[in-house]
Amino acid sequence: MSPNPSSGADDAASSGLRSPRKREALELFRGLPRRYDFLSAALSFGQDPRWRRALVDAVAPAPGARVLDVATGTGMVAAELLARGDCTVVGVDQSAQMLAGARARFAGDGRVELVEGQAERLPFDDESFDALTFTYLLRYVDDPPATLRELARVVKPGGRVASLEFGVPPLPAARVAWRFYTAVGLPVLGRLASREWAEVGRFLGPSIRGYYARHPVQQIAGYWREAGLADVSVRRMSLGGGIVMSATKAAGTGDARGA
Repeated sequence: MSPNPSSGADDAASSGLRSPRKREALELFRGLPRRYDFLSAALSFGQDPRWRRALVDAVAPAPGARVLDVATGTGMVAAELLARGDCTVVGVDQSAQMLAGARARFAGDGRVELVEGQAERLPFDDESFDALTFTYLLRYVDDPPATLRELARVVKPGGRVASLEFGVPPLPAARVAWRFYTAVGLPVLGRLASREWAEVGRFLGPSIRGYYARHPVQQIAGYWREAGLADVSVRRMSLGGGIVMSATKAAGTGDARGA
């Protein structure tokens, strides 16, 4: 994730870490990297890898593209991007522990650069990437619209942006099953894996519900458009348990910071 953040970015990072939401996210992911890939797939009944593949489909980087993967974690989306085509990837994550997993995955692979940093203040110039992906990010930031403006800032006009987030199924029967699994099944299965995953199991359901109570899906799509992203697509997968959103950076958007 290897340009070093500027002093301004360092100040922003320090400020961000004082946010309870940011501190909670860092603490939550501290003990997860060792079996993150396997357990995220297992606890989603194999849907998480499928959603990540759909995310990469939505970006479809061209040969030679430079792609920024924000909230890269252990590098699962970055690996999928590399598997799809002749591109290079810069992965950014605020968790040193998760990045350690990504560094182990990509050891010796010159196509990947990993940078520790925060989505709210990216250490990159305007319009420096051909495409951008981010995964399970906006629930952990204090200002989703401002974060989306910052993400859009570093993408070239015409570049693709895509995200993956958990969703709440809209159909009543599926929503009841989802609520039961997130309230009962996920905490129990997480407890079988480890103390850290038990905490994730307790956290996820309330976190996802709370996020959409504050930011309904169509409102989030509006944040994308306000950030200068056009033709916003919302794809609900697995009865709505996963949501892939994608768009194209509009021409003439310019520097979106502070807009």
